[in-house]
Amino acid sequence: MAETARELVERITAELAPAKDANRLVPRIAEGSATLHTLAALALEQRHVIASDLRAFTFLADRSAQAGNPACAEFFGSLATGERLALERLGAYESACGLDADAVGRYEPLAGCQAYPAQVAWLALNGEPPSVALALTANFAAWGGYCATVAEALRARYGFPDEACGFFDFFAEPAPELERQALAAVASGVRSEAGTAPARRYGRLLQNYEAMFWNTLADR
Repeated sequence: MAETARELVERITAELAPAKDANRLVPRIAEGSATLHTLAALALEQRHVIASDLRAFTFLADRSAQAGNPACAEFFGSLATGERLALERLGAYESACGLDADAVGRYEPLAGCQAYPAQVAWLALNGEPPSVALALTANFAAWGGYCATVAEALRARYGFPDEACGFFDFFAEPAPELERQALAAVASGVRSEAGTAPARRYGRLLQNYEAMFWNTLADR
């Protein structure tokens, strides 16, 4: 029996799941030992990541629509909308970290943190949209788990108000409609084991760059 899109996503997600010790920063945040300076840098780096990913997802949605793939166009369009909503929530977190508009404007991003959005931008230009959808969906599982841990720790360890945790809450919450769109996007173009090879490669790189993002901040 052919593997369903859901089975494929679950399999690739499990294959690409990061090791427990891959991320050195989130455990520090969870125990409350990360400094406010590091939490602020996390906010500042995320502002650059979101701006880049928003453009990349919008481009992927346009590419997919022009190629006659409405499933991928819908999925990447939703991701772009999600980036806009996340950006609206980031300001409260920045304020809780003691950042103002001047600090945000003066910040110079770190190469290790911006490797992830650079890879997403590369995928927007070069990747096959269904394979990119599979790779991103596998990566989002880890990202969502990290965000859930950070949101809980910001409240319990750092005393941040709910509004300041909204950015991380947004990514940690279940998104059944986005999941439906992701499965349809994957099913629109990944139909064989050979077809999963590019997605697995894309996903492996994304997971490595994800770890690089967090660990660059941990090592500052």
